[in-house]
Formats: sequence, C-alpha cells, structure tokens
Amino acid sequence: MFDINPTAAAPIWRQIEEAMRRLITVGALAPGAAVPSVRDLARDLRVNPATVSRAYQRLTEAGVLSVKRGDGTYVADEPAQLKKSERHELLRDAATRYASAAISAGVAFDEAAGELESAYERLGREHRRRA
Repeated sequence: MFDINPTAAAPIWRQIEEAMRRLITVGALAPGAAVPSVRDLARDLRVNPATVSRAYQRLTEAGVLSVKRGDGTYVADEPAQLKKSERHELLRDAATRYASAAISAGVAFDEAAGELESAYERLGREHRRRA
C-alpha cells in the first residue's frame, strides 16, 4: 500500500496517518472502501500493531475512517477534510522534512522547488484523472 521510513523525524503513526489521507485524497481508497486490518497493515509495514491502531484511531476521530463493529474499518462515506490549522501544520512538517532532505543532498533551492512543483503537478493530474 505504502512505505514508511523508520529513520524519518515524523513518528511512524503520523507517517501512516498521512499516507492513508494521501491514498484517500488521490482516490486510491474510495469512500466506503475497506482498509487493511490493523494486524495486516502492521505485518505489511513491519511495525507494532499499536502504532497502526493509533493512526487508525486518530483517523476515526477525525471522521476520515469509520469502524463497523465486527465487520472492519472503512473509509468514511464522506471523509472529513483537515481543518485549516491542521493543513498548515501538516504542510509545515512536510516542508521541513523536504527542505532537510534537499539540504542534506546538497540540492539548490531552485532545483528543490522545481522537483516539488513537478511532484505537485503529477499528483494533481493523477487526482483529477481518478475523480
């Protein structure tokens, strides 16, 4: 489904949460679609099930996922969108990680900005194609 980076600054549960939101946003997980069980995703990612459970719990509390007792966890029929403050925090964290990676790799600002723009355009096209 996606990969996590155990050496990244972001906690693993946050990486899982962000990845699930991303899959929903780009349409890879549609409203009403079943998501992997906590155990299955933990096994696939090779992380502790409690870590996946924390991400799923946060997504459920945010209205992104819904739990059907005895049946499983699903993408909410109308997944809640991030609040403005949450979007800013998410972008700030991701921008910091990206800038850190670019600086560590010795990449100039213009080149890093160009790569970000290309990725944004590519993902936007994929999102529009699936919508």
